[in-house]
Amino acid sequence: MGEELKKLKEKLGYQSAHVWDRLDKDEKEAVETLANDYKAFLSKAKTERECTAEICALLEARGFHPESSTRFYRVFREKVVVAVVAGRKPPQEGIRLIASHIDSPRLDLKLHPLLEEFEMAYFKTHYYGGIKKYHWVALPLALHGVVVKADGTKVKIVIGEDLDDPVFTICDLLPHLARKVQGEKKLREAIPGEKLNVLVGGLPLPDSEEKERVKLAVLKLLNERYGLVEEDFISAELEVVPAGPARDVGLDRAFIGAYGQDDRICAFTSLAALLNLEAPPYTSVALFLDKEEIGSDGNTGAKSRLLEKIYFDLLKILGVSAPSTDLVLDVFFRTRAISADVTAGIDPFYQEVHEKLNDARMGHGVVVTKYTGHGGKYAANDAHAEYVGWLRRVLNRAGVVWQAASFGKVDEGGGGTVAKYLAFHGLDIIDVGPPLLSMHSPFEIAHKGDLYMTYRAYKAFFEAAEV
Repeated sequence: MGEELKKLKEKLGYQSAHVWDRLDKDEKEAVETLANDYKAFLSKAKTERECTAEICALLEARGFHPESSTRFYRVFREKVVVAVVAGRKPPQEGIRLIASHIDSPRLDLKLHPLLEEFEMAYFKTHYYGGIKKYHWVALPLALHGVVVKADGTKVKIVIGEDLDDPVFTICDLLPHLARKVQGEKKLREAIPGEKLNVLVGGLPLPDSEEKERVKLAVLKLLNERYGLVEEDFISAELEVVPAGPARDVGLDRAFIGAYGQDDRICAFTSLAALLNLEAPPYTSVALFLDKEEIGSDGNTGAKSRLLEKIYFDLLKILGVSAPSTDLVLDVFFRTRAISADVTAGIDPFYQEVHEKLNDARMGHGVVVTKYTGHGGKYAANDAHAEYVGWLRRVLNRAGVVWQAASFGKVDEGGGGTVAKYLAFHGLDIIDVGPPLLSMHSPFEIAHKGDLYMTYRAYKAFFEAAEV
C-alpha cells in the first residue's frame, strides 16, 4: 500500500526539485562556466551605461551588428539596448520578447554634492530606488559614471575598482554614542537619507588663510585628472556603488554574491540565451530597460513609447515597408513575452514574512510568477491561465527545472516589475526569473543552479514553436 501511495503522490502531487539533483556531471560543469562568465559581467557592469556597453560588446563579438537584417541591435540614449535574432516565420505572425532592466538601487550624487565639514570633504547623495539606508554605511564604495562638461565633452569616471585606487565610504556612528540618536529609533529612521554623505577627502591645501581648503583640494584633484570644475556636477550622472568584484559564496561555492543582481542576472541570462540562438521559429527580441527601480518613468523606462518605436523599426528592418499602426498593434497582440525579473527567495530566518507553500526556494530553479503587485493584486500584471499553461509545456518539454511562486505573504507588501507596463500594449506577458536573498542590498545572493535554469528557460522560450 505504501508503494502505491508513493506512486500516486508522484503522479498527482506537486513538488519542486533541487536543480543539483537533476544535473549530470557535464551540466554541472556548464553551470560553473556560465557562473564565471556572469561574475565577470557583474564586475564590469555596475551602472546602466556600463551594462549597455558590455552588452553591446558581447553582441558584437557574436556577430550582431546595427546594420544587419538578421542579427541586429539598437542602443537608445546609452541606457537601453534591444537585440534581435530574425525568425523563420515573418514577424507578422508574432514576436518572442524577453524584457529585463539594467538599473539597480544605488546612491546618486546630488547636483551640488561637494561640501566640507571639520576639514573633511564629502559628496552628498540622493538614493535611487528602494534601499535599506543602513546597508550603505561603513563599507567600501566606488564612484562610477559620466560627466558632460560645459563644452559638451563627456568624461567617464570609475574610481574604486582597481586595487591601486582609493575607495570611498559613508561613516557610521560608533556604538558608544549611538544609543539615543540611532538605537532608540525605528530601523528605517536610524540613518536619514541626508546623512548618506560619502567621505572623499581630508588633506587641506597649504594656504591657511583660505576657507574650505579640503574641498578645494578635492576640486583641484578632479580638475587635474579629469579637467572638471564644480559646475560640471550639474550635468553629471555619477553613481556610488559597492566597490569590488562579484564573488563565490559558501565553502561549496554554491552561491554568487554581488551588487546589482536585481536585475542584471536576468539581463545576462536573456542575453546569453539570445547569443546562442540560430534561426529560431519566431523573431526573438531581448530588451534591456532603464528606470525600473524608480517606477519605469522617463524616456528610457517601460512606461515610455519606446516599445512602439522598437516594433516599428523592427518591422522595417525585417522587410515590412511603412508598417501601419494597425499592423504594429496586431504584432503586439501576437507577441508572447517574459518580464525577466528576480523574486524573493525564502530566507529561513525570516519565515514569518514568507508563505512557504507559495514562495520561491533557493536552488529549486527559475521561478514562474503569475502575478506580482501587492495586497489585492494592485499594480500587478496577472497572466492568463492559457498563457501560463503554454509556458509550462515549453519548460517541461525542454527539461527546465522550474518552480511557481509568488512574493511573500499577502499583507506583508509585495513588488512590481515592467510586466504591467508592457502588458498595456496588448501582449501576453508573465514574470520569470530566479530568486535572490538580500535583494536590494549592496551584496545580493543568487544560487548558481537558479542562474543556469534561468538561462535554460529563456533559451527554451526563444526556441519554442507553438505547443
